[in-house]
This record gives sequence, C-alpha cells and structure tokens, in this order.
Amino acid sequence: MTDLPRPAASGPVIAGVVPGQSSRVVREAARYAALGHAELLVVHVDTTRFVAFEDPDGYVHSTTADIAGAAAKAALDDVRTAAEKVLAGHDVTWSARQEIGDPALALIRLADETGASLLVVGTRKRGIGESVREFLTGSVAARLSHRQRRPVLVVPQDDPVGADDQLPWE
Repeated sequence: MTDLPRPAASGPVIAGVVPGQSSRVVREAARYAALGHAELLVVHVDTTRFVAFEDPDGYVHSTTADIAGAAAKAALDDVRTAAEKVLAGHDVTWSARQEIGDPALALIRLADETGASLLVVGTRKRGIGESVREFLTGSVAARLSHRQRRPVLVVPQDDPVGADDQLPWE
C-alpha cells in the first residue's frame, strides 16, 4: 500500500493551556498539528483582563484588574517555558501567545481569526476549588463544543475517575 500525501490542515491547531497544567495537552496538540502539517498556537487566556470593546479593525481594548500586568506576563512566560520543554525535538512550527477574557470566548475568537482546524484543551484538575470554579463558570471544553463548529479535543490531565467513584462536580 502506498502512503498518500496528507492534505495540509485548513488552519492552525490551538492548544488552550494554563500554567502548571499537564504537558499532555501540548503534546497531544503538537501531535495533531504535525499530522495535519499545521502550525501549533499555544495560548494562555488571561482571565484578569476582559474585552471592554473591539474596534472594527479587530483591535481589542481591555479592562484589567491586574494594573501592572506582572501576573499576566508571568503566566505567559510559564506557559511558553513549559511548551519549549515539551516541544523540544518535535517537528512542529509553534508560537505562544496570550488572549484576554473568558477562556472559551477568547479561544473561539482566536480560532475564527486564524481559521483554526482544531481546539485542544485539558480537563480541570480534581479538587474542591476546581469543582466550585467549574460550577460557577462552566466547563471550557463544554462551552467550546457548543459555541462553534470546529472539533474540540479534550485531554485528560489526571488518572480517570473510577466507574464507582464520585465525579469531581458531584
């Protein structure tokens, strides 16, 4: 059987990541980007700032709770450093960037802007704090899957919950 050439992806693969997250998310995103001959965008969404308004030319004006921006810069630096470690030796073109606002809406906005072919996100870590946060804000993965048309890959970060174990939000 002859290997047929793979068509180029229609757009980049976007990996939505947070500092301290499992490296599996970036690894899986890189794998799909390489399979599709697509660029990988590693994206951190700064939730301390939000979109105040957007100009017709696409420039986003933000409002911030983090006046100095130090926390946002540190988070992006952490994400970039972690991605560099994970992607060392991988044959994939990638870049890191930061968006602002609600994570699901920011990733959708970026995906629309870049014509992304796939969105990759991780599950939340288990714990009472994460369960309360997810209850209040909802699952980014679920919101992505309901608010746009491109595929969403959800990468587990922890060991799976057993069949008889309680789910994190229960």
